[in-house]
Amino acid sequence: MSTNTDISAKARQELAQARRIVVKIGSRILVQRSGRPEMRRIRSLVRELAKLRQTGREVVFVTSGAIGAGMEALGMKRRPTNLPKLQMAAAVGQSRLMTRYDKLFARERSKIGQVLLTHDDLKHRSRHLNARNTMLTMLSAGIIPVVNENDAVAVDEIKFGDNDLLASLVVHLIDADLLIILTTTDGLREPAVSGRSRRVAFLESVTPEVLELASGKGSTLSTGGMASKLEAAHAVAKTGAAVVIADGRQSGIIAKILSGADTGTLIRSADDQHAESLTGRKRWIAFFHKPQGTLVIDEGARRAIERGGKSLLPIGIKKVDGEFEAGAAVDIKSLDQTLIARGLVSYSSHDIRLIQGRRTDAIAGILGAADYEEVIHRDNMAIMNACT
Repeated sequence: MSTNTDISAKARQELAQARRIVVKIGSRILVQRSGRPEMRRIRSLVRELAKLRQTGREVVFVTSGAIGAGMEALGMKRRPTNLPKLQMAAAVGQSRLMTRYDKLFARERSKIGQVLLTHDDLKHRSRHLNARNTMLTMLSAGIIPVVNENDAVAVDEIKFGDNDLLASLVVHLIDADLLIILTTTDGLREPAVSGRSRRVAFLESVTPEVLELASGKGSTLSTGGMASKLEAAHAVAKTGAAVVIADGRQSGIIAKILSGADTGTLIRSADDQHAESLTGRKRWIAFFHKPQGTLVIDEGARRAIERGGKSLLPIGIKKVDGEFEAGAAVDIKSLDQTLIARGLVSYSSHDIRLIQGRRTDAIAGILGAADYEEVIHRDNMAIMNACT
């Protein structure tokens, strides 16, 4: 896998200019295999985050470890496998985790605030905006938001799945400049001629080839692996923020990253107009919804959406996959299954099947009323080729 040394060096130097930074630290950095906290490392990372804030930057700390802290308090030797016990461990552990952080940050003369989120919080527009406004207000007041998934109430339908995804959504939520993901490896690794592996220092983008290099599904204490980190980096970089995946066990790692040192894997931020335009409501549609179905469209509809900036009309729909109600988020794909866009539908899957392939003036005769001319209005659609 080739890299451009000059572009890599320039991109690393630009990291020093980041003013709003999200730092995600994984469970295996914060918690021992036994479930006990890794206090020496936690203290060191807290000092780094506090120092970063004291330099005038805005810092958000996305943390794991609530379940691990709960396991420690409850004397559990292994991570529970059923949801009620996981929620119990999280409920017991979250308060202990925050108490620990509060004391450590106070020693560094830094204030923190807890932000617990579920995917459902960010999917609903009003709650999404409330979360954004709360975090931006905290940042403007010099407070470090400490963000975690609300595991005590999350269920499968609303779980992020891992905090790598949560961190990427926080970047989108507050328009951060940089995402730093700290893990137990020095970044993505690729096979070397010697038979060993070597660090991939720089990526222009996350391609299918890159994703094939990722392996592993985390550990008993964490749910994410390198694949989830790369997927998070992919979504973040395509909307204008850089990402660095690095070894959180290294002393002074955050300072090294911001100094431009060649450490970890840097995924360069996209620098195109489309990425910059995917903001606000369109970004909310693109990233904060779990698609409930798929609409497969013909080439004419694809051209109208991608090149003409048009809405999706029923005549261009060839197939409807899934069952969903009006207002649901769905993927729009081409006949070859390429993801074109994501949008909020004006009609249910049942009604779309009745009107697919038909002209707009036929809707009223088929459904009894034509509340909308479009199946997905352009204002409710985000083009996804900036994100895929």
